[in-house]
Amino acid sequence: QVQLVESGGGAVQAGGSLRLSCAASGYTGRVYRMAWFRQAPGKEREGVARIQPASGTTVYADSVKGRITISQGNARYTWALQMNSLKPEDTAIYYCAADPYPRYEGGWTFAFWGQGTQVTVSS
Repeated sequence: QVQLVESGGGAVQAGGSLRLSCAASGYTGRVYRMAWFRQAPGKEREGVARIQPASGTTVYADSVKGRITISQGNARYTWALQMNSLKPEDTAIYYCAADPYPRYEGGWTFAFWGQGTQVTVSS
Protein backbone atom coordinates (compact mmCIF):
# COMPACT_ATOMS: atom_id res chain seq x y z
CA GLN A 1 0.00 0.00 0.00
CA VAL A 2 1.36 3.40 -0.98
CA GLN A 3 2.00 5.71 1.94
CA LEU A 4 3.07 9.35 1.83
CA VAL A 5 4.35 10.91 5.03
CA GLU A 6 4.93 14.63 5.51
CA SER A 7 7.27 16.15 8.06
CA GLY A 8 8.58 19.57 8.99
CA GLY A 9 5.42 21.45 9.83
CA GLY A 10 5.18 23.72 12.83
CA ALA A 11 4.65 27.25 14.06
CA VAL A 12 6.66 30.24 12.89
CA GLN A 13 6.38 34.00 12.96
CA ALA A 14 5.63 36.01 9.86
CA GLY A 15 8.72 36.42 7.73
CA GLY A 16 10.15 33.13 8.91
CA SER A 17 10.91 29.94 7.01
CA LEU A 18 9.93 26.29 7.14
CA ARG A 19 10.93 23.28 5.11
CA LEU A 20 8.45 20.49 4.57
CA SER A 21 9.51 17.03 3.43
CA CYS A 22 7.57 14.13 1.96
CA ALA A 23 8.59 10.51 1.65
CA ALA A 24 6.64 7.85 -0.20
CA SER A 25 6.83 4.15 0.54
CA GLY A 26 5.11 0.99 -0.63
CA TYR A 27 5.55 1.89 -4.31
CA THR A 28 8.19 0.88 -6.81
CA GLY A 29 6.92 2.31 -10.08
CA ARG A 30 7.48 5.64 -11.79
CA VAL A 31 6.18 8.86 -10.31
CA TYR A 32 5.30 11.35 -13.02
CA ARG A 33 4.50 14.34 -10.82
CA MET A 34 4.93 15.38 -7.22
CA ALA A 35 3.15 18.22 -5.51
CA TRP A 36 2.18 20.10 -2.41
CA PHE A 37 -1.32 21.27 -1.59
CA ARG A 38 -2.73 23.17 1.35
CA GLN A 39 -6.09 23.67 3.00
CA ALA A 40 -6.77 26.61 5.27
CA PRO A 41 -9.66 26.59 7.75
CA GLY A 42 -12.95 27.16 5.97
CA LYS A 43 -11.35 27.04 2.52
CA GLU A 44 -11.01 24.47 -0.20
CA ARG A 45 -7.77 22.62 -0.74
CA GLU A 46 -5.53 24.35 -3.27
CA GLY A 47 -2.45 23.39 -5.19
CA VAL A 48 0.69 25.16 -4.02
CA ALA A 49 3.45 23.72 -6.20
CA ARG A 50 4.11 20.73 -8.40
CA ILE A 51 7.12 19.27 -10.17
CA GLN A 52 7.75 16.76 -12.95
CA PRO A 53 10.75 14.75 -11.79
CA ALA A 54 11.84 13.77 -15.29
CA SER A 55 12.19 17.33 -16.57
CA GLY A 56 12.38 19.36 -13.39
CA THR A 57 9.50 21.52 -14.64
CA THR A 58 7.73 23.30 -11.82
CA VAL A 59 4.42 25.13 -11.46
CA TYR A 60 3.48 27.43 -8.60
CA ALA A 61 0.33 29.06 -7.36
CA ASP A 62 0.47 32.82 -7.89
CA SER A 63 0.15 33.41 -4.16
CA VAL A 64 3.46 31.69 -3.38
CA LYS A 65 5.65 32.57 -6.36
CA GLY A 66 9.02 33.90 -5.29
CA ARG A 67 8.64 32.66 -1.72
CA ILE A 68 8.20 28.90 -1.99
CA THR A 69 10.26 26.31 -3.85
CA ILE A 70 9.47 22.67 -4.56
CA SER A 71 12.34 20.27 -5.13
CA GLN A 72 13.09 16.60 -5.50
CA GLY A 73 15.01 14.86 -2.76
CA ASN A 74 18.22 12.94 -3.26
CA ALA A 75 16.44 9.71 -2.36
CA ARG A 76 13.87 8.31 -4.73
CA TYR A 77 10.27 9.15 -3.87
CA THR A 78 11.19 12.12 -1.70
CA TRP A 79 10.50 15.78 -2.27
CA ALA A 80 10.44 18.99 -0.28
CA LEU A 81 8.83 22.40 -0.04
CA GLN A 82 11.04 25.28 1.09
CA MET A 83 8.88 28.12 2.36
CA ASN A 84 10.41 31.55 2.98
CA SER A 85 8.94 34.93 3.88
CA LEU A 86 5.94 33.20 5.35
CA LYS A 87 2.72 35.14 5.87
CA PRO A 88 -0.21 34.52 8.22
CA GLU A 89 -2.29 33.63 5.17
CA ASP A 90 0.04 30.69 4.56
CA THR A 91 -1.41 29.04 7.66
CA ALA A 92 -2.94 25.73 6.59
CA ILE A 93 -2.58 21.99 6.62
CA TYR A 94 -0.08 21.08 3.94
CA TYR A 95 -0.40 17.83 2.01
CA CYS A 96 2.07 16.17 -0.29
CA ALA A 97 0.81 14.27 -3.31
CA ALA A 98 2.20 12.08 -6.07
CA ASP A 99 0.85 10.77 -9.34
CA PRO A 100 1.87 7.46 -10.94
CA TYR A 101 0.01 8.18 -14.18
CA PRO A 102 1.32 10.04 -17.27
CA ARG A 103 -1.70 12.31 -17.50
CA TYR A 104 -1.87 14.73 -20.42
CA GLU A 105 -2.24 18.19 -18.90
CA GLY A 106 -2.86 16.55 -15.55
CA GLY A 107 -2.87 19.83 -13.74
CA TRP A 108 -3.64 19.36 -10.07
CA THR A 109 -4.99 15.81 -10.32
CA PHE A 110 -3.07 13.39 -8.13
CA ALA A 111 -3.65 9.80 -7.05
CA PHE A 112 -1.58 9.44 -3.87
CA TRP A 113 -1.94 11.69 -0.84
CA GLY A 114 -0.32 12.19 2.53
CA GLN A 115 -2.17 12.83 5.78
CA GLY A 116 -1.03 16.43 6.10
CA THR A 117 1.11 18.53 8.39
CA GLN A 118 0.08 21.74 10.10
CA VAL A 119 1.81 25.02 9.33
CA THR A 120 0.90 28.01 11.48
CA VAL A 121 2.24 31.50 10.78
CA SER A 122 1.65 34.14 13.42
CA SER A 123 1.75 37.88 12.83
